[in-house]
Amino acid sequence: MESSLVNVIARWGEDSSEAETLYAQLGNLYAERIKNGKCTEREREIQLAEDYLNHAIAIQTKDNQSLSLATTLNVLGLLRLFLGKYNEAESLFLRSLQIREEQLGVDHPSTATSLNNLATLFLSEGRYSKAEPLFLRSLSIRERLLGFEHPDTAICLNNLAGVYDAQGRYSKAKPLFLRSLKIIEQQLGADHPDIAISLNNLAELYSSQGRYCEAEPLYVRSLSIREQQLGSEHHDTATSLNNLAGLYRSQKLLSKAEPLIARSLLICEKVLGVGHPNTIKARANYA
Repeated sequence: MESSLVNVIARWGEDSSEAETLYAQLGNLYAERIKNGKCTEREREIQLAEDYLNHAIAIQTKDNQSLSLATTLNVLGLLRLFLGKYNEAESLFLRSLQIREEQLGVDHPSTATSLNNLATLFLSEGRYSKAEPLFLRSLSIRERLLGFEHPDTAICLNNLAGVYDAQGRYSKAKPLFLRSLKIIEQQLGADHPDIAISLNNLAELYSSQGRYCEAEPLYVRSLSIREQQLGSEHHDTATSLNNLAGLYRSQKLLSKAEPLIARSLLICEKVLGVGHPNTIKARANYA
């Protein structure tokens, strides 16, 4: 694809609409490689992803390609969120949301996606009072337009439950986690990576309540799905390792916790980088 870009630039110019399409495609390709832990030269590929996406954004802005611009802003925002660059991600998500609300309306599925992504950022930062109303809006749109049993609805249920769980509002979180889990199992199958997310989050709720015997099999199943479906060096696998280790540490089972958190830390350093918030957390847990 990069050779195609060279040919397009030579023929049409680096600011042409033909080049814009390839910039966006290449940026998205590298962003997905980074998030899936498949890049071989991490720092170089991060730079390439950001350069390509920024090139696309510049052309889309110049040519008033509003909806394409909103999509590319969203892709770059998700990459920045993944890299722990929360301030940069927020401005991108806000800009994408504004465009989609203006161009598509406040009740469009793409608007719901932007709301969900911005809320996910706020949840990652612990800004729960800002995350909750956005998740509620996104959930309302998805239930009405996509249906109560749609996988995207399940994702929103899971995220909203995560807000309640983090706030200790367990009675509100649990039914949402269970509903999300049921939808995903029915729609996507018992071994889908999204199942691992719901299992992990439900396990966290039980762990927070000291219900360790109920939490452990959920963490173990989540880890197994992620290792099988995503690979042993995926960042989500690291999350499952970290959380299972935390469960054992809470029970003073340090000999079981230590190798898990050591594995998690190695994955985080390799895939996320040494300065990422998740890596810092894993390092602190290991210490």
